[in-house]
Amino acid sequence: MTEPTAAPDSAPPYVPQAPPSYGEPPPGLRREIYQIIFEADTTAGRRFDIMLVVLIVLSILVVVLDSVPAIHDDYQGTMRVLEWGFTLLFTVEYFARLLCVARPLRYATGFFGVIDLLSVLPTYLSLLMPGAAVFLDIRILRLLRVFRIFKLTLYIEEYTRLGEALRASGRKILVFLSVVLMAVLILGTAMYVVEGPQHGYTSIPVAMYWAVVTMTTVGYGDITPHTNLGKLLASFMMLLGWGILAVPTGIVTAEMTSRHFKQRQQEEKSSAVTCATCGSGGHAPGAKFCKDCGAALV
Repeated sequence: MTEPTAAPDSAPPYVPQAPPSYGEPPPGLRREIYQIIFEADTTAGRRFDIMLVVLIVLSILVVVLDSVPAIHDDYQGTMRVLEWGFTLLFTVEYFARLLCVARPLRYATGFFGVIDLLSVLPTYLSLLMPGAAVFLDIRILRLLRVFRIFKLTLYIEEYTRLGEALRASGRKILVFLSVVLMAVLILGTAMYVVEGPQHGYTSIPVAMYWAVVTMTTVGYGDITPHTNLGKLLASFMMLLGWGILAVPTGIVTAEMTSRHFKQRQQEEKSSAVTCATCGSGGHAPGAKFCKDCGAALV
């Protein structure tokens, strides 16, 4: 009988990974804090998440109410105390996250780490630099933290795909925008010649502003054509605007569809790979080793 071939030494051993990519600390107090903060499948973790959601919602409510002039004037002291209370709580939580993970730098530079820092930083900046109070509205970013708490991070993958599609379509969209700008310049200049300053088109930049408003179907109505030729030109630009608005959407949609089709092909190709050692199939895309026996995939 042929003895089963052992997995090659180059096959990486399977190491269970923590749900976040920040690394689970060794057993001890840090591990206990980690399980409370980052893991929601425990009783303490669920309670912590619920408490954090309540604090986030209340802090957002304070930010919103503080923007109302009447409330800000009458309850300025109360709002300031509440804001500093929430800021101190979120600061303690932020440093607790840094201390309990195995790779704090990865957490601090990650998406949620940056959001956590930006949610507390404006309050401290307003204390050190009074002119920085204008940045206090950045505190509204605390609402993004709910994505992590409600385990909605899978949508981050969708945002990433959309961002990749936008980057891949960048050159096409740039060419399209250059054509739109040329049309705005030409048609705006034509409207300036047709209508003239007596009808509100006092310069070519003003006429270009009208052209942008018209082609995007916004239609503020602050400047309107009065001559028949001007109205005909405006009608043409309105109809042209419908097609212009659809082009960027079509470009990005086509890119996303193409990427999705290529990914499906890669997944099907990877799933069709069969391990020559144990005959196992259904491997993950890009897999180099068998998921069952660890042998190298050809």
